[in-house]
Amino acid sequence: MNLWTPDAYTKAWNFAADAHWGQRVPGTERPYINHLGNVAMEVMRAIAATPTVQQPDLAVQCALLHDTIEDTAVTYERVASEFGSEVAAGVLALSKDLGLPKEERMADSLERIRQQPGEVWMVKLADRISNLQEPPRHWRQEKIRRYRAEAEMILEALGEANEWLAGRLRDKIVAYEVYGET
Repeated sequence: MNLWTPDAYTKAWNFAADAHWGQRVPGTERPYINHLGNVAMEVMRAIAATPTVQQPDLAVQCALLHDTIEDTAVTYERVASEFGSEVAAGVLALSKDLGLPKEERMADSLERIRQQPGEVWMVKLADRISNLQEPPRHWRQEKIRRYRAEAEMILEALGEANEWLAGRLRDKIVAYEVYGET
């Protein structure tokens, strides 16, 4: 079984904590690093359940860094210089292109993720698993339904990357239905 390297995890954790310093999980007072830790935990659990994962460090580092390019001042070049081009390419693929209309961003991101190794696909699955918790109180029913539909789109596009994460996401989608009821 391939496992992640503690030193690689710690380096990515510290980098992400610094990059996201002061940010909060939307709708909460929790530090944003909580979200990143949850995504990494889902990925690490999937790695432990799936002995065929070839690049566990790629998956774990991308999990911890997946929002740095999209949500902070950190650049692709900085991620590449700190973690290598493969991690940087994964993080970039996981970043939505904010120059596109909002309704096109997810499809574009999924297309770019599908060009990456399966370990990067795992991160997107884990990200949506982590996000399918109780939605912020200010979300309207239509936004909740769209978010669930996006989760189904992610599962359809990337679920083949990891059976364990696909099962977790399926379960979370079903459980999330309660929030979309009127």
